Amino acid sequence: MLSRILVIGLLLCGTLASQARGATAEELAEVTRLHRAGQTAAALERADRSLAGNPKDAQMRFLKSVLLADSGRAGEAQAILQQIVQEYPELAEPHNNLAAIYAASGEYAKSRAELEEAIRLNPGYAPAHENLGDVHALLASQSYARALRLEPSSTSLPRKLALVRQLTTPLSEPRAPAASASGAAAAPVRR
Repeated sequence: MLSRILVIGLLLCGTLASQARGATAEELAEVTRLHRAGQTAAALERADRSLAGNPKDAQMRFLKSVLLADSGRAGEAQAILQQIVQEYPELAEPHNNLAAIYAASGEYAKSRAELEEAIRLNPGYAPAHENLGDVHALLASQSYARALRLEPSSTSLPRKLALVRQLTTPLSEPRAPAASASGAAAAPVRR
């Protein structure tokens, strides 16, 4: 689901490596190791030290955006990803991660647009295809919930809403429908 996108996409699949010279593989691996060991503050400090010497390092900036997003600092992560998208418009991965941030804040139309761009750029990028399916399910959940509020006597809408909510509930959580104030399920997206 969308909420997992950044966890899975810690490093770009070599695409940024060929685009820009920056952090060494060892620096990137160490920041990743620290993060995976639960030492995110140390990982961010190490990333910042690396970026102080090379502020345009796209790989380290991408990794820093992951660290920030995982630390609940989505706004800062979003700003970094938007810069990367401006500088490297041909890369799908930053679009995918922006989509996760947008989806987590309920901005499904923006999320869908970023995922469609990621797929346009890399038609074989499976996480973006999966995430787009999740966003479509979240949009369907919103529409079904809205329709049910408008027509409470409907017999088909509760079933449809329950099914789509089942699809959008993260696997690690119980399968009980969890709706937000807007009636939509929580934002699941793979990162």
